[in-house]
Amino acid sequence: MSCIKIEVTLITGRSIDQGVALDKGKLTNEYYEKVAIIELDAEDLAKLGILEGSNVEVTTKFGSVVVKAVKSRFKHPGIAFMPMSPWANLVIDSSTYGSGMPTFKGILAEVRSTDKKPLSPSELISHVHGVKVPNVEISEFKVQKSGEEKVYTSVICSFCGCLCDDLEVKVKDGRIIEVKRACPLGRSKILHYLENRVLKPMIKVDGKFAETSLEHAIRKAAEILVNASYPLLYGWSSTSTEAIRIGVELAELLGAAFDNTSVMCHGPTILGVQEAGTVAATLGQIRNYADLIIYWGCNPFHAHPKHPARYSAMAKGVYVKTRKERKVVVVDVRETPTAKVADIFIKVKPGGDYELIKALRMAVNDLDIEAEEVSGVPTDKIYELADMMRSAKFGALFFGLGVTMTRGKGRNIEEVIKLVQELNSWTKFVLLPMRGHYNVVGANMATLWATGFPYAVDFSRGYPRHNPGVTSASDLLLNGDVDAALIVASDPVAHFPAQAVKNLTKIPVITVDPKWNLTSLISQVVIPSAIVGIECEGSAYRMDKVVLRLKKLVEPPPGVLSDEEILKMLLHEVKKLKGVEA
Repeated sequence: MSCIKIEVTLITGRSIDQGVALDKGKLTNEYYEKVAIIELDAEDLAKLGILEGSNVEVTTKFGSVVVKAVKSRFKHPGIAFMPMSPWANLVIDSSTYGSGMPTFKGILAEVRSTDKKPLSPSELISHVHGVKVPNVEISEFKVQKSGEEKVYTSVICSFCGCLCDDLEVKVKDGRIIEVKRACPLGRSKILHYLENRVLKPMIKVDGKFAETSLEHAIRKAAEILVNASYPLLYGWSSTSTEAIRIGVELAELLGAAFDNTSVMCHGPTILGVQEAGTVAATLGQIRNYADLIIYWGCNPFHAHPKHPARYSAMAKGVYVKTRKERKVVVVDVRETPTAKVADIFIKVKPGGDYELIKALRMAVNDLDIEAEEVSGVPTDKIYELADMMRSAKFGALFFGLGVTMTRGKGRNIEEVIKLVQELNSWTKFVLLPMRGHYNVVGANMATLWATGFPYAVDFSRGYPRHNPGVTSASDLLLNGDVDAALIVASDPVAHFPAQAVKNLTKIPVITVDPKWNLTSLISQVVIPSAIVGIECEGSAYRMDKVVLRLKKLVEPPPGVLSDEEILKMLLHEVKKLKGVEA
């Protein structure tokens, strides 16, 4: 085997293949094949002297991992991409630098070919984290045929923050058989809703899962939480707002930490808004009025596939009717499918967003930029973009994890906000974060109106406190500060840095989720729940903070309740154990 190695800048993020595969099951071979990979430029593959599909070892100063090398369809020599996954999380910078957000992008890495094979999900948990993974028997729930057929229209998709509300779903014999007008991500979630399901409550006994009653599982979960000195309640972004409200009440009663998945995506956005305010609009306003769309550090064609057509770049609005009447700009560290549809693609150096935004602010305010280039972008291109932004009738800037996950974090967002605020001296300009989970905004909003803070809330002193970098779930787990965890509608083992996961495996964990995932494998109690927007109703906040009500389309498996009902039972049991309810 060749000892040739190359140095690259590693970035991680979402991919459409990852999104489609995860709803088929994170324990499946398809998920493994789509995420245990690294995308390399053809030029970098040639330097390594290997073919696509060869195994490589990726090493950073934070760790190493073996994955499969895949040739990128786009040109970006020196930049490598890995889907966000437990494999990528072995080599990222776990430090949050006081923000709560680990550094997932812009990491120097070394890549070399290897004879080793990538670890499977269960092997990764057992070999890396030292946890014996029990065998899980996964069988698809068989729906009893009823002979009925019904078509639901105006169905809301509960995958991403777009909450697209134009889907058509056909149900026959009590089972969903067809989905129209959904993107690949939404279609996968809805059509594969019966696969990889947890059908009965489980309790781990002697390292193996044993079926139990819902009442017993609730009682065991309540005992774990009540006996803990400082439990963590985490997740919440893929469930209903009604369930989140009960979760906040439960956290206050327990004196727990309460956090949601925004800490791992747009937590820095919230910090920036707290410092500088914001200038926002609804997606409907942007669709109808915006003649300039800027995507900065995001790739909606993979993470939010219907967003460009429904709300922005290619949307047919009332006043801006066609793509020809709208300019589209993409700013990113590498060429992406979204960049292919842009009028202008601006390639910024990894980690250079802060400087580029500062330079844009100077250009917008008619100040001289003395350097020939900033963050790899020629100065004349910066002035061209500034002129385009000032001359727009209505501009909208959508930004993603490419801005929040680099070292600048919340400071990057402050600069973006100030840029947009200053543009409003010239024209109408708004900005909107590209939110991922379908109700992550709801998790922020419900927590905000219940506690005064949107995430990373600590109740250990009997009242809510908010100190990201200390009270955020990532830092609490990295530091080993919590001694029990309730995970609702999330999978931190798949998405948290390796050290945080290692500490999570050392404490009792309760998982409430419709499907088996990596976190449920390390849990002491696993409680199945119904899928919001498919098997039960619930409200959710779209990425622009518009609240929508999701429909129930089919019945859940027998005995499986909604998150809201499960949490009500858990809250009641905790109150009994604490003696605050008869």
